[in-house]
Amino acid sequence: MRIIVFGANGPTGRLLTGQALDAGHEVVAVTRRPADFPLAHDRLTVFEGDVLHQDSVDTAVADGDVVLSVLGVPFGKAEITTYSAGVGNIVTAMRKHRVRRIAVVSSGAVDLRPYSEAGFLFNRVVQPYIARVLGRTLYDDMRRMEALLRATELDWTIVRPSGLFELPAVTEYTMVAGHADSRFTARVDLAASLLRLAETEGLFVRDTVAVVTTADNPSILQLIRSEALGKS
Repeated sequence: MRIIVFGANGPTGRLLTGQALDAGHEVVAVTRRPADFPLAHDRLTVFEGDVLHQDSVDTAVADGDVVLSVLGVPFGKAEITTYSAGVGNIVTAMRKHRVRRIAVVSSGAVDLRPYSEAGFLFNRVVQPYIARVLGRTLYDDMRRMEALLRATELDWTIVRPSGLFELPAVTEYTMVAGHADSRFTARVDLAASLLRLAETEGLFVRDTVAVVTTADNPSILQLIRSEALGKS
């Protein structure tokens, strides 16, 4: 299978690329900075491209079997359009080249719900502040991306992880349709779930799924320190 990965040079994208190569697939890793991409393999094509430029997206998608989007954008006050505009370009290219299967990473924060084990502070203060203040422009664009994809005829899946963190190996993660009552998702598990969607015909097609990790979860303070503040 030839898998096209957009956002390949991010932390989840690198994991996904490595897992797909280990599974025997051909991978096209799309990145604006190919010189910084750390992986090399005879079944890997590192493609210099920008998801916001239609011509480069067309070239990347040609001859692909599955498209996986792990685009990532930092929080910011300015309007964000990378997710919706980028996936819009991907959809156009997929139609042109007759590629049907796509899975994209969104976030559980686009549809806020309380977590049973989280407590008042997280559910009523921390989570709303992140989703509606710090990440408002980002999650607004993710919602636009989701709406755009749902309106297509493609075989799409929207993947909503919870708070992302690092683990060294894939766990027995959970992937379910709709909402999952758990606050954390290891990036390695998110990557594995995307590869599973690519490999398994008919799995969660035209559906929104949650991916959560139930083992070795960090505390919320550890998550904030490592992910939001960039500290180990």
